[in-house]
Amino acid sequence: MIKNGYILEMKNISKSFPGVKALDGVSLKIKAGTVHALMGENGAGKSTLMKCAFGIYHQDEGTIYFEGKNIKLLGPSDAMEKGIAMIHQELHPIKVRNVMENIWIGRTPYRKLYGVKWVDEKKMYQNTMDLFKKLDISINPRALAGELSSSVCQLMEIARAISYGAKVIIMDEPTSSLTKDEAENLFKIIRKITKEGTAVIYISHKMDEILKISDEVTIMRDGRTVGTWQANELTQQLIISKMVGREIKNQFPPKNHSIGDIRLKIEHLTSSDKRSFKDISFDVHRGEVFGIGGLVGSQRTELMESIFGLRPIEECKISLDNKCIKINSSKEAIQNKIAFVTEERRATGIIPMLNITDNMVITNQIANRKCYKRKSIFLNNKLREKDTKKYVDSLEIKTPSLKTQIQYLSGGNQQKVLLARWLLIDPNILILDEPTRGIDVGTKYEIYCLIENMVKEGKSVIIISSEMPELIGISDRIMIMCEGHNSGILMHEDVTEEKIMELASSYKIAE
Repeated sequence: MIKNGYILEMKNISKSFPGVKALDGVSLKIKAGTVHALMGENGAGKSTLMKCAFGIYHQDEGTIYFEGKNIKLLGPSDAMEKGIAMIHQELHPIKVRNVMENIWIGRTPYRKLYGVKWVDEKKMYQNTMDLFKKLDISINPRALAGELSSSVCQLMEIARAISYGAKVIIMDEPTSSLTKDEAENLFKIIRKITKEGTAVIYISHKMDEILKISDEVTIMRDGRTVGTWQANELTQQLIISKMVGREIKNQFPPKNHSIGDIRLKIEHLTSSDKRSFKDISFDVHRGEVFGIGGLVGSQRTELMESIFGLRPIEECKISLDNKCIKINSSKEAIQNKIAFVTEERRATGIIPMLNITDNMVITNQIANRKCYKRKSIFLNNKLREKDTKKYVDSLEIKTPSLKTQIQYLSGGNQQKVLLARWLLIDPNILILDEPTRGIDVGTKYEIYCLIENMVKEGKSVIIISSEMPELIGISDRIMIMCEGHNSGILMHEDVTEEKIMELASSYKIAE
């Protein structure tokens, strides 16, 4: 029986990690059939609280009630069996398995034939189709998960959660990899499942989404609950002030930099993979923020990975400071003072089990082998820690110590460590791929200020972003990609969301 309409209650939850008190007496109440948003800066404790609700972490103190009963979760599988599901920000489907196998993993239907158990693929297929019909989802159950886009994987995970009969579904930054239309489709599904009584806990930093989709909003700060409000009582400015505890007047810092001559010139860049980008030409100036926009699948990331030497190219002329260069590896890119902060910080950025110092200095240590070497074979740890502390202080990275494992830091602070890693090599060109994905508004502003300071010094910044307000707000020029082609370049003063969308969806090969 649900007590007072609350399907899930968390009372006085506390959780500590080595040197970090992530949660300090947090309470949360979730009503059945509602969307309850959870907001706060990176490091506020949102994900930690939800991992306690899903059985990944065990709280040090406090009680969890589900359907009015005091429960102790043994792990995620126990939570799923009880009716609590969680869809993580970083999706990890089994890529070599198809959609229906991913959905019914651990619950595969079998049939007996001549006394031998065989997977009942016909039943599994029908069960999957029935589930998709209920949710109004159109996915081929036999498609390999590794060939699906992020948005389709997101829908697959929702279907999997519903297949367990989940009464509470936790969604952590569910639209971080989705286009506007894909996000709208997700909202339709959320509305559908909440009408049927399922509660959705929605973690996001996108305030327009929160105000659109939520019934209630709980805001956290520094491991504590600030309060819970009806969504229709809140405004974006009120949410920001509650989240950060201070007023942020502007979303972006003022542009006070001057654009110089051409630093990087790319001519007729074509991928070795014929299905990827083709015949891309553009240039980037000194002291310029050069934005790259486009829909998911437009090959923006693949383009930048090729320039950084991570992907083979068929043909291209690259000029750096009026000199022709060849980049066949990331090592050669680094030698040419080019840095690259990748899109997926957990998959291709941080080294979770290493501490902050190791994570921050690793590129400089490899690129400049002598910089941290003593006369003996041992590393100069004092110099490594000195460099680390410099950026911990200047970027205001919140950490108990330099020896704290980076996996215990919030997403925003992990991102700052990755930025510092590349700043240590003093790059002339910094490529940023979705640099503020899953990051709170306060930390976003700090990263924007860092970008502005870099271009003031004459450095060049190339930024890929799926958030159009961000792309428009910080870029001097924006190149729009569509289906692997340069669809057009817009000057800052000419940019509108409508023009970006028109170019992002309407590339035509010139006759």
